[in-house]
Amino acid sequence: MSADANFRPDTGEVTLTRDEVTGQSLARGAVGTALLHVERARTGSGRWETAQAHIRGVVTGPVDAAEHAGLYYGAPAVAFLLHTVADRHPRYRAAGQTLDEHVLRLTRRRLAVAATRIDRGGFATFGEYDLFYGLTGIGALLLHHHPDSDELAGILRYAVTLATRPCSEDDELPGWWVAHDPDEILPTPGGHANFGMAHGAAGLLSLLALATLRGTVVDDQHEAIAALTAWFDRWRQDGPDGPWWPQWITREELRAGCPAHTHPGRPSWCYGTVGIARAQQLAALATDDPRRRHAAEDTLAAGLTDTQLDRITEPGLCHGIAGVYQTAYRASHDALGPALARRLPVLAARLARHAPSTGDDPEGDDAAAGLLTGRAGTGLALETARHSTPPHTGWDTCLLIA
Repeated sequence: MSADANFRPDTGEVTLTRDEVTGQSLARGAVGTALLHVERARTGSGRWETAQAHIRGVVTGPVDAAEHAGLYYGAPAVAFLLHTVADRHPRYRAAGQTLDEHVLRLTRRRLAVAATRIDRGGFATFGEYDLFYGLTGIGALLLHHHPDSDELAGILRYAVTLATRPCSEDDELPGWWVAHDPDEILPTPGGHANFGMAHGAAGLLSLLALATLRGTVVDDQHEAIAALTAWFDRWRQDGPDGPWWPQWITREELRAGCPAHTHPGRPSWCYGTVGIARAQQLAALATDDPRRRHAAEDTLAAGLTDTQLDRITEPGLCHGIAGVYQTAYRASHDALGPALARRLPVLAARLARHAPSTGDDPEGDDAAAGLLTGRAGTGLALETARHSTPPHTGWDTCLLIA
């Protein structure tokens, strides 16, 4: 493999084929599959020759570094993969460094666009700030590989702005309020404020907390963490199975001061209480807040009862048992008490039972591939469960839980 990659020009003059797009997707394509094979090779469950073949499949085509690229697609996604094997061969390290330069330039462009939007007014979008394709996700990548960069500092200042400055269109709305719907089949007239790890306040909180824990801090970062935890305190709902949060709130719900739903959604990493509780645990660690730490761990444990787990019908990372297991595993290592660790064997058994519904083999049709809902994500969580050790590749840093 050459250290020189082919990049899509920023003007978008090159049209990528469907296979080329899928090939550089961490969310649904070949990057996630390659990541699983690398993790298996590192644990001894697989062969390096297989992992290398999958890496070659990712890097042989053009790599998209245009404005829509993010942690789960394009240059940042491929860079994330190459960093997991940088110690295996100088070519991987060189290719990763080449990609990093493109990611840093992409970050500067994205920050400039976001700053212009903030100065002119208007609403944020998922694509601007979220974990999958926005600045939060790029921040997660830079935090681990360029922690002292001006670009990461810029992302943290941007996250601080979203957390502490009201929306310019309406000062009752938080800075991460979006005017669009969370899903095309779930209308939210007037927009919504998202709570989840994938697209909302929990992702912002986790990024700021993890950066603080690693000693990367910008002005007002602690104030931003306090503002976000206060948001979660305000919207916490107490139910018979423990505290929970809405997945999002609309303008009408914001005015009413309470969510329209009277019960929580299923436990999950992406939108549910499991991911939100991990974000709050990280915030508590970052601010040395034992009360919030206890509360977050108790909340997470309450979401891991058999009654709650019976509501999960999918195996994947995003809204399935794999994401719940991996989040609980990471949280258990930071927990003050043993409650979370005691639930891990039950979670692992459920994960193993769910896995055959997509299969443990990551190969297959596109619909079943990828990290978020496909075989690769399930397989990666299974590797953690089987070996009872943190991921050798650190793959779950892309979930903002570590």
